[in-house]
Amino acid sequence: MTGARDRKRAERQKRKRRSARSTASVETAPPEPRNVEGNGGQLPTESFQEKMSRRYEERNAEARSKLDPLEPGERPTAVTVGSIVAAVLGVIFTVSAVLALAGVDAGDREIKPAPIVAFAIVFWVMTVGMWRARYWAVLGFQTLLLLMMLASAFGLVVVGSVLQAVGTTLLLLGSAALFYFMIRAMARIQMPSPPGTD
Repeated sequence: MTGARDRKRAERQKRKRRSARSTASVETAPPEPRNVEGNGGQLPTESFQEKMSRRYEERNAEARSKLDPLEPGERPTAVTVGSIVAAVLGVIFTVSAVLALAGVDAGDREIKPAPIVAFAIVFWVMTVGMWRARYWAVLGFQTLLLLMMLASAFGLVVVGSVLQAVGTTLLLLGSAALFYFMIRAMARIQMPSPPGTD
């Protein structure tokens, strides 16, 4: 009886020692190398986040290599179009501000000239900045385009006539197209200037 108990205890202790040894060897063993597609070599195991980060960086580097920096005095077409649109909006807000300051009757509505004057100044500053191909101006105008797209999308929900629906849809599509084309232009503006330019 006692001998059987001692044998069982000895077997349990052996099993514990074996499992402790195998756990320690797993913890101290270096990670197994594995093939990574596209690299042709053996690399240590990387996490999903590291793999995605590496892939995005490779794609970004490939996209940057296809872009040409702006020549001196060059301005991307999308930025020129954006500058013209900003100038038109600047004129509209300037005229509206002058009319509001002159006290023109607007029916039952009370018009506060301060916001209109502020918008006019913002659009004129963006017009000059984009005409000079400044990154901050393009970024600011894209922010306004994004707000315009959101307002148009919400406006489509509450349109009251077919004409309003067509106008709101055209505004949404136009601002979205200009926003899309300005992304590449922003990338080119951000690139370093060619050698020999100030």
